[in-house]
This record gives sequence, structure tokens and C-alpha cells, in this order.
Amino acid sequence: MHDPRTAAARSDRTRSGTPPPGGPGDHPDPEGIRAHCAEVFDLDARLPDPVFRRDAGDSLFVDFDSLLTPELWPALSALARSHGDRYVELLVLSPDDDRCSFVPLALPVEADEDDYWEAVGFDEGDDAGDAITIMANVVALTGPSRKWGCWGERDPEVAVFQGFPDRAARDAWRAEFGPFREVEQALDTYLSLVFRGSVPEPYAAALTSHYRVEGPGALPDPTHN
Repeated sequence: MHDPRTAAARSDRTRSGTPPPGGPGDHPDPEGIRAHCAEVFDLDARLPDPVFRRDAGDSLFVDFDSLLTPELWPALSALARSHGDRYVELLVLSPDDDRCSFVPLALPVEADEDDYWEAVGFDEGDDAGDAITIMANVVALTGPSRKWGCWGERDPEVAVFQGFPDRAARDAWRAEFGPFREVEQALDTYLSLVFRGSVPEPYAAALTSHYRVEGPGALPDPTHN
């Protein structure tokens, strides 16, 4: 069970850009976070078009709702650490309510699941309208290295990772923190549910073209038949 937090405390931190407790003195500033995300992503693009400025060819997908939960923090932290990043940076691009805005966030990789949930979520009695997990429609995550990224969209309810150090690191990360799916598997699972069984052919073709993993397959998805 997550430690109780007040909505006001979380709102002050996420909207002011105040560093979380224990963060090093070189905490990224909001404009720096936005600049890092703009270097990694085309912030105006949307799936199924290419959202990464440089295609790493190693895409892995997860459902959007899982991205903004405490359970995904170890995966995010581990990927950031693999590139020597001291922070995971998060930018909300499209809040659900135009009156709501969120200052870009940076959480130290030493943070834990509760710290991540405090930044993006809410607790019983909180105003869910202050929560990124409820209000964000499009999010971009990276680190100061700009060598990796995760892009998530509430519609079509998926998030995609790229930028693993190498194939072996990708396979190990996927095995430890998954399930994560390659594009063909994502179309058969997450997206078939969103489109109620049949993903439109133009959408599926575009997503496959832009996010297919080239070369020998990595680990098979143990949950995919």
C-alpha cells in the first residue's frame, strides 16, 4: 500500500518543478527536460507515425495505463541507469483538460515506486484531477543522455520504448521487467482490444513499418500465443 500523500503536496512538486527529496544538486530544470525530450522525439508527431527522431530499431510496447503505475518504475529506472543517467525525465504533452498543465518532472534513478506514484498518481482522498496518470493523454520520457526514450499515448492506449544499449541488454530488460511486446504482438493484443478486434490495415501497416524490430528476434513473448 502506498504511503498517504496529500494532493496539495504532490501538486506543488509536479507543477513547480521542485526537486524531490534527496535529489542531487544538478537537478534538471523544466526547460532542460523539454529540450531533452524535443531532441529525442518529434513532439508534434503521433502514433502510428514515427515519434522518435532517430529510429533505434529496437521498439518494445506496453499498454499506456501500465506506464503510469508504480510497477513500471523499476523498468524505467533500470533503462536510465543503463545509459548512465541519474534522472528519469517526464514531459506531459497533452493533458486531458486544457486548463490543467504539468511542469516537466525529473526523478532520480534512486527513487522508488512510491516516489514515482507520488509524482504521477494519486491516493485515496486525493483529487484525481491533479494526477498525471489520469489527466495525461501524451507523455514523453527520457534521460539527460538522450540515448533512450518512451513515448505513450492514451489513445491508442500504448507506449513504446526505444534506445537499449544493445540486443542483449534489451532481452535481459524485457525478461526481468516484462511483459513487453514487439509491434506485431502489440497489434494482436493491446491494439486489437482498442480497435475491438480488427486494427485498421493502414494503421497496422504504418505502425509495423515504423516500429518493426529488424534482425533476429529477441525473446519470444511468453504471454503471446
